[in-house]
Amino acid sequence: MLNNKDILETIKMIQEEHLDIRTITMGISLLDCITADVDATCAKIYDKISRRAENHVAVGRDIEKRYGIPIINKRISVTPIAAIAAASGADSDPVKLALTLDKAAKTTGVDFIGGFSALVHKGFSAGDLELIRAIPEALAVTERVCSSVNVGSTSAGINMDAVKLMGEVICSAAKKTADNSYFGAAKIVVFCNAVEDNPFMAGAFHGFGEPDSVINVGVSGPGVVRSAVAKMPGARIDEIAEQIKRTAFKITRMGQLVGTEAAKALGMPFGIVDLSLAPTPAVGDSVAYILEELGLEKCGACGTTAALALLNDAVKKGGVMASSHVGGLSGAFIPVSEDAGMIAAVACGALSLEKLEAMTAVCSVGLDMIAVPGDTPPEVIAAIIADEAAIGMVNSKTTAVRIIPAIGLKEGDVIDLGGLFGSAPVMAVNRFSPRGFIGRGGRIPAPLQALKN
Repeated sequence: MLNNKDILETIKMIQEEHLDIRTITMGISLLDCITADVDATCAKIYDKISRRAENHVAVGRDIEKRYGIPIINKRISVTPIAAIAAASGADSDPVKLALTLDKAAKTTGVDFIGGFSALVHKGFSAGDLELIRAIPEALAVTERVCSSVNVGSTSAGINMDAVKLMGEVICSAAKKTADNSYFGAAKIVVFCNAVEDNPFMAGAFHGFGEPDSVINVGVSGPGVVRSAVAKMPGARIDEIAEQIKRTAFKITRMGQLVGTEAAKALGMPFGIVDLSLAPTPAVGDSVAYILEELGLEKCGACGTTAALALLNDAVKKGGVMASSHVGGLSGAFIPVSEDAGMIAAVACGALSLEKLEAMTAVCSVGLDMIAVPGDTPPEVIAAIIADEAAIGMVNSKTTAVRIIPAIGLKEGDVIDLGGLFGSAPVMAVNRFSPRGFIGRGGRIPAPLQALKN
């Protein structure tokens, strides 16, 4: 039971501390839409998404009004399209499938639809190469479609042929959307250990082990956590960890409420609450500012990785106590363009790409929304992906790269992506070439912990 104190505290979190539900994401399986003819498949995909998600946005808005809880995005994730394309015949066109997804997203009114995806961590099966090569064009001709590719896992190792290809694909996507702030590259995520129930874009897809349709929720709340830490000047680290756990508990309970209500109204199962602290460009709604509240002069200073490890662990522990349906990525995101504190840290020289990479070893996901000079070679992009995938593989965690080659721009310039995507300062990249290493291809073997089963 909520008492008056709990209600007033939640209202304050929403009004003053940027607390919100970042997304309610409806996962939809498209396996029953497969036919031998791509046009018939597209028709069935459009029909199923339009029917299942017909009331998705309206239900989200109704919950917002009923409980006074902002729900920033309503989204859809679907079965990885590479599998659909492979089963739809030799003439299947991935771009045609992407256009169908975009049309369905516009019809239902959702902000984004994820699942233009392929899982190639152990190699390429039918449809994978065709989809990956189609990503730049597909994202250039659509507005709301997002793409992801899983290139590695702890159990399989890292597919270095896929890593090399993704370096080329990201550069091509940036070039094709150069007149739109390189937005194509901003809608591509390259994963190691991708999860099947992630509600966050651009990496969301509906996994093969999921129900036919499901509701997953992603919460936010960096501003709430920062406020809680700010009230504890002089407190010991373990005392702060306890406070963050209690705060994460309250945030997660709100997410569970929204997810349960949305699933009930839409007549489908409730999946998970993703606990990730997802920042925005709004001042105060920043993971970097939490780290600075802990006592760092600036995010990126020595000690940043340790402070982030504390935050990530406390958030997960608090969230797990609040819900038995925790999943997705869950932890603290550190996207540069979407976090006002990260942007400021890069601008003043406190935060480098190398320090961000170190931080990804202890947080959710990885190098997220990073802008790099437009003349960065594809093999350097590929090597950044390989480094990040290695961190995920060895540590049995999900890692990812969402990187934006800013064509025509150099270090110190800024690109404006708009809305929740924010603005990204172009970061310096190590210019020594990894061409020989990336060009070898093959597969990095799985680490010894892959034999745990």
